[in-house]
Amino acid sequence: MPSNLSKNSKTFPKQKLPLVSIIIPTLNSANVLDDCLKSIKKQKYKNYKIVIIDNGSTDNTLNIAKKYNSIIFFNTIKSAESSKAFGLKKITSDFVVMIDSDNILPHKNWLTSMLKPFSDQSIMGAEPLSFTYRSHSGFIERYCALLGANDPYAFYSGSYDRYSTLSNQWTNLKLSVQNKQQYLKILLQPHHSFPTIGANGTVYRTKFIQKLLNHKDYFYDTDILKAIKSNIFFAKVKNSIIHTYCESSISKFIKKQDRRSIDLYIYNRNPQYQNHNLNIIYFSFISATIIIPTIHAIIGYIKKPDLAWFFHPLACFLTIIIYAINTIKFKLGILKPINRNQWSQ
Repeated sequence: MPSNLSKNSKTFPKQKLPLVSIIIPTLNSANVLDDCLKSIKKQKYKNYKIVIIDNGSTDNTLNIAKKYNSIIFFNTIKSAESSKAFGLKKITSDFVVMIDSDNILPHKNWLTSMLKPFSDQSIMGAEPLSFTYRSHSGFIERYCALLGANDPYAFYSGSYDRYSTLSNQWTNLKLSVQNKQQYLKILLQPHHSFPTIGANGTVYRTKFIQKLLNHKDYFYDTDILKAIKSNIFFAKVKNSIIHTYCESSISKFIKKQDRRSIDLYIYNRNPQYQNHNLNIIYFSFISATIIIPTIHAIIGYIKKPDLAWFFHPLACFLTIIIYAINTIKFKLGILKPINRNQWSQ
């Protein structure tokens, strides 16, 4: 075992390092998976297993997974959310990390730092505070890292869950927060609005999240915590994770926003954010007029000069158009699930 882990003896005695399962859903993910798995292999914390849940990849995904000694399961339902639920039912580890194939762990101590808050037995999960900003990456990746959200609606509804350069906050929801040395300790309460916690490097105590899943076939990361029956604590670790979300591809952005909004209706998901209907009206208005998003893009550019900010008005406009079209289709009864047979990262 790496010698640096002895420094964490107060958290986990060296001889009792907990087992961590890293669940990664894949579907034709060959373009991004090697970088993801390579970053995991570099981790100094070594008591982990990589669990790939594949949805029928026809590219080089499985060969890449085998190269890194991954445990591979096959899921016939072509859905990342189904694969996460499938994977959770298969594991018996102490902790589970939800990683997407387009995530990259930014440094070799990432996993060690993400596990540190769990020395506090009241903490049920942990998530990086921000997305890693990389100046050389695609402009949509940079935009999302700067905004603190992959979906501009999450930013304007206040439910975003990563640090935003624009607002200088990691969420706009009113939460009870204790500022610890290495993380923020967040109180989450039943029947309250939650940030969009749950993906891109979120760590859970396995038994806790398996109980919340309750044998369901789909794991919707931003919805799962709504099932809590009593107060819990969550950690926002002063750490980051790379999300190569869409790189510089506007067509990928459109495709992913389309999938997100269709799944919202097809699987009867019910977001319960504060003032949800008012937020939709507000976001629709500002996105259609693009004035406020343009102002925010300028403010963002002043704070952190990067031309990626100027994707913001277009991202808002595209998002509201996609959501509006799929809402109309749903009301007319003609909305159909996404065909994932040709899906790729």
